[in-house]
Amino acid sequence: MSASPNTGASAAGGTATASPSPERVWVSQATGGLGARVVRLLAASDRAHPVDVDACTTMVWLDAHDADARASRRESALVGLSTTLAANPQVTHLVLVSSAMVYGAYANNPVPLTEDTALRPDVEFAYARQLGAVEQLVDDWRRTVEGRTVTVLRPAIAMAADGTSGIASALAAGMGQRMGEADPPAQFLHLDDLASAVVLSVERRLDGVFNVSPDGWIQGERVRALAGAVPRMKFPERVSEVITNLRWRFQRGPIPPGLRGYTRSPWLVANDRLRAEGWQPTVTNEQAYVEGTEAKWWTMVSPKRRQELALGGMVSVIVVVSVMVTRGVVHARRRRH
Repeated sequence: MSASPNTGASAAGGTATASPSPERVWVSQATGGLGARVVRLLAASDRAHPVDVDACTTMVWLDAHDADARASRRESALVGLSTTLAANPQVTHLVLVSSAMVYGAYANNPVPLTEDTALRPDVEFAYARQLGAVEQLVDDWRRTVEGRTVTVLRPAIAMAADGTSGIASALAAGMGQRMGEADPPAQFLHLDDLASAVVLSVERRLDGVFNVSPDGWIQGERVRALAGAVPRMKFPERVSEVITNLRWRFQRGPIPPGLRGYTRSPWLVANDRLRAEGWQPTVTNEQAYVEGTEAKWWTMVSPKRRQELALGGMVSVIVVVSVMVTRGVVHARRRRH
């Protein structure tokens, strides 16, 4: 089964026979939350071991997945990969950690998304579009020389107590927070499970695209409860939109343009293909979410007191919004006169 033109590496999963000697593996970003986990697992493996880049035959490319580092350097996700591959012609197998965000988040997405689904990253979200371009780049590299293999992993939101990225934190904070509207279901993957998927891809030289996610997903209302969000209250549509916009704007840290859409529509992925290769998730969606996010004071408050505070807070918000609208109207009238 061949990949569609915009899916990067071949979507058909397959397994090549492991070589008798251990795979010699170099891991980029080896000191990060994901990279350190991968290196530890490789060091304990009898089928692969970490080496310097000039001695490797298998390369694990984590740079594209590290959106925080890219943003801090104002770099595209494409930077560095072509140069590194060209400088190391001895590499015959590449593991690329991409993201399930390349599928895009749309109300008409199939649930769940499989690896054969065409990629439709949000046009406003540059990072997701860049990841799609990286996938195409590694597929071109694979086709150039016979015998090369590529594993493309597309994980759900990856989190851990010591390794949640800024984008993952923003997504987690934005999910389950819509006012007056139903929230989409979501998936949260623990970095330990993503690391084990990387190592399995190395040991078995998997060739193709594989989604990485826990089994199933959690409903939006459950995400809301885990986040300690205030009880949902019905407001006029315009007021709900203003409140939601304000809450999104004041999330901690910079929010990349286009990211908000991924909190408003589903982009759930199936893990059947990777499971068929022997991978098993060990952490549930809920467990990954709880570990990867900070507990809020709101979750420690009794339900009755929580509702009282919510009512008071919402009244305050309505008053503030009303004052802002009134001032705007008065200012506009004054300008006309």
